[in-house]
Amino acid sequence: MPSGIRLQRIQDQIRQVLTILLETKVNDPRVEGAYITDVSVDRELDFANIYISSLVGEEQAAEILDGLRSAAGYLRYELSRAVKLRVMPKLRFYWDDTPEKADRIESLLAEIQAERLTNADEDAESEEINNEEMNDEGNRSED
Repeated sequence: MPSGIRLQRIQDQIRQVLTILLETKVNDPRVEGAYITDVSVDRELDFANIYISSLVGEEQAAEILDGLRSAAGYLRYELSRAVKLRVMPKLRFYWDDTPEKADRIESLLAEIQAERLTNADEDAESEEINNEEMNDEGNRSED
């Protein structure tokens, strides 16, 4: 079993090589626009879990994963040529919905921020009105 540092180095190498392969060598139109978000290799180096996302979004996730699974043999072969390991792990592809979740969280935070600004403006206006009313009452009692 490799050490934690070596395992991380292997994962990084696999990610780099796969990224280059997806951009330059894989001509499957189903895989177009897909990118690797993470690579996780188990301690025995039996499996490499590849997490994929796309700018297109989750609508074409099944199609992208099918394209990658059909190219898995070729990708594994090319990886074995670039990453020097005794045995190349089997590739398993999973959809990573983290980017979509992050976009959703950002939009919710933007809504909250806008709502707070609106409420702050309304509070400032009502405070101004209250101050004016107090000044008017004060002026009346002085007369």
